[in-house]
Amino acid sequence: MRKTVVCCSKPVLKLAGVLLLLAGLMLLAGCQGVSVKGSDTPGQPSGALSLSATKLSFGTVTIGSNQTLSDTITNTGGSSVSISQVSIDGTGFALSGITAPLTLAAGDSTIFSVKFTPSATGNASGNVTITSTATDSSVAIPLSGAGTSAVGQLSVAPATLDVGNVVVGTSGTASGSLTATGANVTVTAATTDNSVFTIGGLSLPVIIVAGQSIPFTITFSPAVTGAASATLTVTSDGQPSTITEALTGTGTSSGSGSNHSVALSWNPSSSSGIAGYNIYRASYTSSCGSFAKINGSLDANTVYTDSSVVDGSSYCYATTAVNSSNEESSPSNVVSNVQIPAQ
Repeated sequence: MRKTVVCCSKPVLKLAGVLLLLAGLMLLAGCQGVSVKGSDTPGQPSGALSLSATKLSFGTVTIGSNQTLSDTITNTGGSSVSISQVSIDGTGFALSGITAPLTLAAGDSTIFSVKFTPSATGNASGNVTITSTATDSSVAIPLSGAGTSAVGQLSVAPATLDVGNVVVGTSGTASGSLTATGANVTVTAATTDNSVFTIGGLSLPVIIVAGQSIPFTITFSPAVTGAASATLTVTSDGQPSTITEALTGTGTSSGSGSNHSVALSWNPSSSSGIAGYNIYRASYTSSCGSFAKINGSLDANTVYTDSSVVDGSSYCYATTAVNSSNEESSPSNVVSNVQIPAQ
């Protein structure tokens, strides 16, 4: 007697849709003893890793010193990710803050740091490599930096920051900048010696990469009328270790003892979502000085009257538009040399 063994005859496929095709392929694979790879839980999204920084650039670092940068790994997928290995390569780079094996549940994050300590001049490069069960099983974060024998130098601009005339009981602001040259500079402190002047816009300590600048603001809040001054002192690991900037401003009364005021008006911004406007004023001599905001709160109108002028002085004015996300436009055209008659 002849015996015929049929092992899963090949299905006759008609192009009735993708589901029929997949069913046929799975049937054939099961008959042949071939397993189909898939997620542990059918229909559940796989784990996926994302990075807050896809590369870490340390800039130019003086030999004998170091710089540290951090990165955050987040599981943005729908299932847990097991990190089996985190490695680093490259001369002068060291990894800290993370140890494998490590499991990140969906939505969880972890932070690691890399320190760059150059031992020789010249460029250096490397990678942090993360191996895991995520969709992208191996992720590399490039590292770059340069060693130098030079010591970073820090400078501040302008040499004298004049906030201008500010009505007593209100505040005015002016902007300056810190610049690093030669090598990276880490700023560790910034203080003034007069409480009516305060510094903002800096989150210390802060690393300023060689060849780059960062802005800061000085807020002047006079308690009495008259001229006021202070010294801003900035401390860093650069040369010199401390630098200074002169700060000046004048407190005025609400009427400033003046018989005059300046009426300003401007065309509304054509951008959508505008919440209001800021008005800025600067003292004028042969040119406009540092601008300071003179409105206490956002002005929803397109007109403004400056009643805090001083007789015999000259001013410059500009406005900016601010949207509902608190994003501020660049200044308008500047109206300069507005002269206030002497009383």
